Amino acid sequence: MSNVDRALRVSSELFLSPTWPAPKQIKAFVSTRIGGVSESPFDALNLGAHVGDNIEHVNENRRLFALATSMPDSVQWLNQVHGVTVAHLPFDSDIESADAAFTQQKNQVCAILTADCLPVFFCDETGQNVAVAHAGWRSLCAGVLEETLACFDAPEKVMVWLGPGIGANAFEVGGEVREAFVAVQSQAELAFKAKENGKWLGDLYLIAKQRLAAKGVVQIYGGDHCTFSESSLFYSFRRDGQTGRMASVIWFET
Repeated sequence: MSNVDRALRVSSELFLSPTWPAPKQIKAFVSTRIGGVSESPFDALNLGAHVGDNIEHVNENRRLFALATSMPDSVQWLNQVHGVTVAHLPFDSDIESADAAFTQQKNQVCAILTADCLPVFFCDETGQNVAVAHAGWRSLCAGVLEETLACFDAPEKVMVWLGPGIGANAFEVGGEVREAFVAVQSQAELAFKAKENGKWLGDLYLIAKQRLAAKGVVQIYGGDHCTFSESSLFYSFRRDGQTGRMASVIWFET
């Protein structure tokens, strides 16, 4: 299969685009695990360079994904640490420790990597401000969505799309996780369902919606995938342990 054919296969089968009424200049995509060159357990379109995969395979996968999405070469990858720091792009160093990226510069790609954590996309109605956040439970609880939203002028004019993350029927946690969320926002109780084994099932999508709504966001979309159960489409760290990563990217063209 030629590189062009491979890229066409990627573009036709394997990335998702947000279902939201964003301005036409907004470009946003989430990769899946299909169509790349990585071998098991990273098969096949692994875009994470930090998981133990062959770096040549990762670089080829990134090239194919960029070709398939017509993504500019301005992407700056983050060192994700499950915190709340938002990197304002472009930045000068090779990599910056942060769990969200924001830009007001056209053709500057914001990117994060996930394999169960929620990728959360942001844009405003002008189409001149975009961001993407890596919302694992720790960063979600600590306020990464609120920190990202603070980069925008008016929450009511911001639209958000919740990309593929672990679903409410698969995210089993201990009581300490539930208590941490409830301590921040009491209505988070609604996002947890008790199990007979003393554990809880947590709905990160619902928590994200609650936290965003509390800050005035009224345009919230997505939240209808599960990385754990949709094994043919998505990587899941909780399901597989050693595995690849999907990329979530966003930029605006003009």
